[in-house]
Amino acid sequence: MIRLRNLLFLVSMLLTVGQGRAHELDPGYLDIREGADGVYTVFWRKPDVRGLPMDIDAQLPQSCTPNFAPEVVSDGAGWQSHWTAVCRPRLQGQALKILGLDRQSTDVLVRFQPLTGALSTTRLTATRTRLLIPEAQSKLQVGWTFAVLGFEHILEGWDHLLFVFALVLLIRSKAQLLGAITAFTVAHSITLALAALGHVSIPGPPVEAIIALSVVFLAIEILKHDETQSRLSERAPWIVAFAFGLLHGLGFAGALQEIGLPDADIALTLLTFNLGVEAGQLAFVGVTLVVGAVLKLLLESVNVVSYQLVNRANLVAGYAIGSIATFWLSERIYGF
Repeated sequence: MIRLRNLLFLVSMLLTVGQGRAHELDPGYLDIREGADGVYTVFWRKPDVRGLPMDIDAQLPQSCTPNFAPEVVSDGAGWQSHWTAVCRPRLQGQALKILGLDRQSTDVLVRFQPLTGALSTTRLTATRTRLLIPEAQSKLQVGWTFAVLGFEHILEGWDHLLFVFALVLLIRSKAQLLGAITAFTVAHSITLALAALGHVSIPGPPVEAIIALSVVFLAIEILKHDETQSRLSERAPWIVAFAFGLLHGLGFAGALQEIGLPDADIALTLLTFNLGVEAGQLAFVGVTLVVGAVLKLLLESVNVVSYQLVNRANLVAGYAIGSIATFWLSERIYGF
């Protein structure tokens, strides 16, 4: 099978090297818990941008005192603050805002726990910076919020996408590719659930480093491809995909652990977050295959395709993938 689809993606991959971190734009998080007599406990966390807090602020309604966060402090991965606000009347039915979010490329999750009733989780974006705090939120709304979060998390996770792209390059059979993607899905679903529920706890930095190492491994396998003798990763790619998928699931769980799971809808949020991840992953694979097929047809129409060109393109892609992943690995190990 001709593998020219790597040329297009290679350009976009090279542009990501300067970003450093694969998840630089993690979502912001605002957690509000109602207590007695109109007293609310507030937790506000801003993403880190090159060592500084992102230029966004949470503003509670004017009826709250105070309605802005005190000074934020670094927690090593983001910037957070805690405070207590007195709001009269109650927050339900009032609006809060995330100032500056319209100038950013990330989103903010707002988690509101009333004194009585169900917890609600809402996603604010650059086009929706204001939230009218609901009296209650339906299960459909909760599920959709976490599905969108999962979809965006995979598409912003360049290390996860680069691993999947390397699988697409490595595996020559579409049936084997389907099996490998399925194995990857099953594996990271298992560890995602176990980690999010607190049954497995591994520090984030080593997990992120091993995820980068998994991409390095696949890059080496691409470069060592031999038409006369297939390697284990090519004969049984589902084994490699499943093994590394367990580690990638721990990385996915990091997003959920940062924002927390609503106690009343744990199963629903886990399911919909994972479905969002899978939808994003399948969309990426589908676009990659379609673009590759179109590019192949265009090159064949002008008689450009040759075995030498395909072989060189695969080598360039393998070295590019390996270089980017090695950079991430070194950076993450240095971050220990």
